[in-house]
Amino acid sequence: MAKSMKVVILCGGLGTRLREETEYRPKPMIEIGGRPMLWHIMKMYGHHGFADFVLCLGYKGQVIREFFLDYHAMNADFTIQLGVKPKVAYYDRDAIEKWRVTLAETGAETMTGARLARVAKYLRGTFLLTYGDGVSDVNIHDLVAFHRSHGKLVTVTGVRPPSRFGEMDIKDNRVISFNEKPQVSQGLINGGFFVMEPGFLRYLSDDPGLVLEQEPLRRCAQDGQLMIYRHDGFWQPMDTFREYELLNRLWTAGEAPWKTWKD
Repeated sequence: MAKSMKVVILCGGLGTRLREETEYRPKPMIEIGGRPMLWHIMKMYGHHGFADFVLCLGYKGQVIREFFLDYHAMNADFTIQLGVKPKVAYYDRDAIEKWRVTLAETGAETMTGARLARVAKYLRGTFLLTYGDGVSDVNIHDLVAFHRSHGKLVTVTGVRPPSRFGEMDIKDNRVISFNEKPQVSQGLINGGFFVMEPGFLRYLSDDPGLVLEQEPLRRCAQDGQLMIYRHDGFWQPMDTFREYELLNRLWTAGEAPWKTWKD
């Protein structure tokens, strides 16, 4: 069943262009409206019924571990009985997300392709993949339905923001070539929000320098196994301090397009 698909989130990057925010915490833990970017991404998937997550940890991964270990205590009322054998009773359990979260250490310096390869043991069947630093109002149901319709190994969501991201040449919804961060970009770019079949994992290796967006996806495209789902709605990464400020302004103003869930 589609809702049982795992959602892999790449959470291990250094976030060097946001050094003022990432010196003490990983990029996915930078807060938008008082909640980590990672929480916003997980809420997006949760809204569509996908609630089984695999988080690829790396740089300062202990911050993410602590966030989830303390999640109930930080998000629900509770009574604690102190003493030799302390007991905690939590209230408002219905208000806490029913997520299943696997936290996997994938290496502080590991690149995206190797991170995915290192969590392959937790994956069964078709799975979803995204980055831990961007939000969108993409309809995950429609994305998965499109993926099911063509029978190829990978679907990537294509969007049209600035030229500093990877560009894809498209013909009849099939990706002809995949070029990461060209100097001049005029077409759709990689917006993340992938759907993948287990067969794609054969393109990967445990080499810590393996970048998903380079050789693996390029070979996949050359083999005719990479398709694109076109998304014309909202998509916004958080690569710079200006983008961080933009996302916070949208949230504070109650105009966050990615907030498709109800409080």
